[in-house]
Amino acid sequence: MNLTGNLQKDVDKLKKSLKSEDIVFLSVTAGKSPAVIIFAKDLVDKTAIGDLILRPLAKINENITEKNITEYFLSPEQKQVFEYDEIIEEVVMAKAVFLCDKLKTAYSFAFEKFEKRAIMEPPTSTVIKGPREGFVESLPVNVSLIRRKIKSPDLRFENLIIGKYSKTPVCLCYINGVADKKLVKKLKSKLSGISIDAVLDSSYVTKFLGEHKTSLFKQVGNTEKPDILAAKILEGRVAVLVDGSPIALTVPYLLIEDFQSPSDYYNSAYSATLARTIRLFSVLLSMFLPALFVAAELFHLQLIPLSFLLTIVNSIKGIPLSPSFEMFFTLLIFEILNEASVRMPRYVGMVVSIVGGLVLGETAVSAGIISAPTLMIVAFSGICLYTVPELEQIFSLIRILFLVIGGSIGGYGLILASAALLIYLVSFENYSTPLVAPFSPLITKDLKDGFYKGFLIEQEYRPLSISNKNKKRMNTTGGKVK
Repeated sequence: MNLTGNLQKDVDKLKKSLKSEDIVFLSVTAGKSPAVIIFAKDLVDKTAIGDLILRPLAKINENITEKNITEYFLSPEQKQVFEYDEIIEEVVMAKAVFLCDKLKTAYSFAFEKFEKRAIMEPPTSTVIKGPREGFVESLPVNVSLIRRKIKSPDLRFENLIIGKYSKTPVCLCYINGVADKKLVKKLKSKLSGISIDAVLDSSYVTKFLGEHKTSLFKQVGNTEKPDILAAKILEGRVAVLVDGSPIALTVPYLLIEDFQSPSDYYNSAYSATLARTIRLFSVLLSMFLPALFVAAELFHLQLIPLSFLLTIVNSIKGIPLSPSFEMFFTLLIFEILNEASVRMPRYVGMVVSIVGGLVLGETAVSAGIISAPTLMIVAFSGICLYTVPELEQIFSLIRILFLVIGGSIGGYGLILASAALLIYLVSFENYSTPLVAPFSPLITKDLKDGFYKGFLIEQEYRPLSISNKNKKRMNTTGGKVK
């Protein structure tokens, strides 16, 4: 419904919807006409309202019209609004709205001001070399961090509002001429179709972007570092930024991304290749080691060297639990300690670590509840799991599943389970991008940034695993890149 031009009637109508005590209806005078400025007192800069609106209005001596009113506003960010719903939305979005008698147009000003966390290194992506700045919970700040990295007119930001009550600003970020237009259109359609009461974090949006609703594996990438996000959108990905969240989302997602670390791109190619190989080997150990140990104890004793077998036999004397249940029980204790350490207050976290890791483990072995080899394997498996922290929850579930299969069927069951997992991975696609590319399908040129980290000068083209328009990103023979 449009404004009527009758100030009193318009204000009464707006007050019925904006009843909260933090919403201010400030009565002022604009020339010879009464006017009102509406704003949320805890979200706007009151000094800016005084300097850029109230002071100029106090100097007006003529009648106000829609033609001359804008000459007195000094704010660089202003727009016209005509409907009641638009005015209400602008106010709750931390804008100040000016209404004047006899005018059927209101004016919205961007005077947002509220406490924001300082830019610092994110706890999930620490690096020895490279930029140490991370995203914060303010969308405008995050947008500025990306703009500082990519100073190009082709960098695009498209804004949406999601959430019936939260009215959360969400921003789509990509590079025009690099990102696939079909992907941008599809993502925008998915975001526009989200119907939910509130979006309080980017994880809410993640659930709607995946094409496979019950998938075990991730379908959307994420990062807290502007330099990593800039590198991803330069490869042709599209980013989604959510106000109130320091975690940016990227689409499409490849499984290899989580085996890559920010420090890989600031260290030598040799050390990065070694680090990625260690991460892959560690993840395989974390998934298979407990299951293989139990399967060998129950079904394949011939696979265990005789000297080690004697050690195991001596250690399990008097253990009341079967090998499979003993391993499962120890894994359960490890998961409980992990949950407790994450959710405990920091000042008692050290106590949990000491009691759980030293006292409880040593006491359990001494009491004959679990054996020392089982405890060692579970501890080593848990440490290996955290070499790729983004996939820790997924591989933790797979580790338990493999343990059940290994303890029930043995090594042959593990072979079948591994084959089923591989078939699932190689057939999985999201946004027309294979999850395990560039290994399946095999894309030779993209292997230079797989588990093998090639030299920068070798990476002349953008990843062919990702749908993008401009394939070439570097000219190794000299000259400009088109």
